[in-house]
Amino acid sequence: MMLGIGNPLLDISANVNEDLLNKYELKPDNAIMAEEKHMPIYRELMEKYNAEFIAGGSVQNSMRVAQWIIKKPRVCTYFGCVGNDDYARILKERAVADGVSVQYQISNDTPTGTCAVLVTGTHRSLCANLAAAQCFTPDHLAKDECRALVQKAKYFYTSGFFVAVSPEAILQLGKHALDKGHLFIMNLSAPFVSQFYKEPLAEIIPYVDILFGNETEAVAFANAFDLQETDCTKIALKIAALPKHYEQKERVVIITQGSEAVILVERGKVTHIPVMKLTREEIVDTNGAGDAFTGGFLGQLVLGKSYSTCVKCGIYAATHVIQHSGCTFSGESNFKES
Repeated sequence: MMLGIGNPLLDISANVNEDLLNKYELKPDNAIMAEEKHMPIYRELMEKYNAEFIAGGSVQNSMRVAQWIIKKPRVCTYFGCVGNDDYARILKERAVADGVSVQYQISNDTPTGTCAVLVTGTHRSLCANLAAAQCFTPDHLAKDECRALVQKAKYFYTSGFFVAVSPEAILQLGKHALDKGHLFIMNLSAPFVSQFYKEPLAEIIPYVDILFGNETEAVAFANAFDLQETDCTKIALKIAALPKHYEQKERVVIITQGSEAVILVERGKVTHIPVMKLTREEIVDTNGAGDAFTGGFLGQLVLGKSYSTCVKCGIYAATHVIQHSGCTFSGESNFKES
C-alpha cells in the first residue's frame, strides 16, 4: 500500500570529536552532499574511528520503521538505485528482514552510495556520497514488476534528498497519485534542498498532500520561497496554504522541533503535540530520529488513523530509535493509541 522512493545509502557511523567536523568543514545536526574535499572522510572513519555499517537512506529507513509499526510484511515497497556490490546486499538484507519489499535499480558501473555519520554527543552530522543512488532513472518505474507495485500503492512517499537525483520520477509518481486520488507525501529533508533545488521543488509542491520538515528546514523553505515568516507555526500555515493541484484536499504540514512540541497543521487548524523528553543518558544516537518519526507516522496513516495519532506514533518511533545506534529498533513495536 505504501511506496517509497529515495536514495539507498549505507551509513558509516562513528563517534568523533568536533576537530573532525572542523577538518571537513561540517556542522553538527546538518546534512550535506559530499564534495571532493569530503571524499577521504569515509576511509578515515573506518580506519581511525571504529565505524560501524548501518543500513541507511532516509526513505528506506522510514519504510523499515513503518513496517515495524504495521507488523505485517510487504506493506511497504522501496525504489532506489544501488551498485552491484556487497554494500547493496547488506542494504537489501536489512530492508527485507524488516518486511520491506525492495525493487532496486542496479548500476553495474557505480558503487552503492554511502553516508558518513559523525556523532558528537547527542548531535550528528551527515555527509552523503550518493554514488549509485544518483544513477536512478525514471524508466525503472516502467518495468513490469515496478509498474505493478505503483498501481497497487495508495500512498507515495519521497524525500527532498531525492529531488537532487530524479525530480522527473517524483513528478511521475505525484501525477499518478493525483490522477488516482491517492496521497502523495514528501519530506523537506535538509535546508540545502530548498536553497539549491528551489525550481524543481516548486514544481513538485503542488502535488504534495502531506509535507514533513524540521524547524531548520522550515525556515530554509520560508526563506527560499519568500514566505516572510520566521516563526515555525506561521511557516507551517503558509506552506499548507500554498497552491495545490487538488485544492479540495487541503495540504497537511508537520514540523518537528527536536524536544519541543510537534506542529501539526490540518485543515488550517494548528495543533501542538508534546514530545516525550529523554535524559541525555538515555539518548544513544539522534541519527535517524527524523526518519523514524516519519516511519511511525506513515505506519499509522496506512492503518487509517487520525493525523494526531500518526504524529504521536511518530514521536513514539523517534523516541525508541534515538535510544539505539543508527536507525535501528528492538523488539516489537508497542505503540498505544491514546
